[in-house]
Amino acid sequence: MLRKLKSFDLQSKRVLIRVDFNVPIDNDVITDDYRIQKTIPTIKHCLDQGAKVILMSHFGRPKGKINPKFSLMPAGEKLAELLEIPIKFSHDCVSDDAIDVSHNLQSGEVHLLENLRFYNEEIENNSEFATKLSKHGEIYLNDAFGTAHREHASNIGIVHNFMHKGIGLLIEKELEFLSDTLNGSLAPVLLIIGGAKIDTKIDVIHNFLNLADNIIIGGAMANTFLTANGYNMGKSLVETDKLEIAKKILLDSSKTKTRIILPIDFNGELDELGSGSLKYANYDDIKKNMICEDIGELSVNLFSDIIGKSKTIFWNGTLGVAENKDFAFGTERIIDKIIENECVAIAGGGDTVTAIRNYDNQLIDKFSHCSTGGGACLELLSGKTLPAIEILGK
Repeated sequence: MLRKLKSFDLQSKRVLIRVDFNVPIDNDVITDDYRIQKTIPTIKHCLDQGAKVILMSHFGRPKGKINPKFSLMPAGEKLAELLEIPIKFSHDCVSDDAIDVSHNLQSGEVHLLENLRFYNEEIENNSEFATKLSKHGEIYLNDAFGTAHREHASNIGIVHNFMHKGIGLLIEKELEFLSDTLNGSLAPVLLIIGGAKIDTKIDVIHNFLNLADNIIIGGAMANTFLTANGYNMGKSLVETDKLEIAKKILLDSSKTKTRIILPIDFNGELDELGSGSLKYANYDDIKKNMICEDIGELSVNLFSDIIGKSKTIFWNGTLGVAENKDFAFGTERIIDKIIENECVAIAGGGDTVTAIRNYDNQLIDKFSHCSTGGGACLELLSGKTLPAIEILGK
């Protein structure tokens, strides 16, 4: 049985928490602290209950080597700012000195360990490494939803070393909205799926056939589906090796109650990305030298009508190159319409959440839930289980 945070007696206990501080950093400055912010309720609850908190996370891909570029020190500084207390930091996550710091913590203190991936043993799920990590705490909590689909030492191997283990408030909320809501969705249900690659979203689309009333496909994915339907997409990104898969999905959907809706017009550029030569076209009149980078106003109106009639919306992937303001129009208008509809709206995937925050940071709270996970979010939307959560329930 999966044990939740508030069922633990935490007074004077060393609580080792796997968090996800894998956040974007530019010149040692965190540019988006959303994932750190979402861990604060769990950390504060533990501190309020008199716990001694030890945090561990990965950051980037240092490939098993110590690299200052991938240090968690900036994350630690941001955490101290958010908690409004000083925190302790250890430069080696499994050194004797680091373990001593954890054992000598006082109630109400926080200790952050350096990047787990400075050791290859982390991603190898090495049992000895996991055992060393476990020496930091008496209670183990996983609150790193973004890595819950990975079988690593800090979320799989470590669990065997703890009698008392469970999930934090963040993962509890992720499961509530991405699993419980999925299984009890209020109809009509809409899936909005975007991004570039079909293969990362195939299982999600298949899981929503017969579950969703409508599936809107946008982003570069839409180019591949329109090509599969016989339309010319000019110089737009098209996964030619996925055309048969796209055709099969369209055929499968025709045998279900689920409608797949594709864009009907586009904004883009001519000749090459960044040319600045902006172009608009309907889906059946795209020139050979056009690159489609965003949906147009007709598509926005079409999608908005469907959104307005939906009671539950799951959204993963932007509908254009939203990081470029010239091509954020479609994504931003869809955000406006979802909020206006006041339905159960769940957004997932790093690019999607970043697009919402870049448009207006205050709008995050207007969604029922914005997931901190990319791959983990897709796994749950595909109807699959997450190994790091499943093992905690055994």
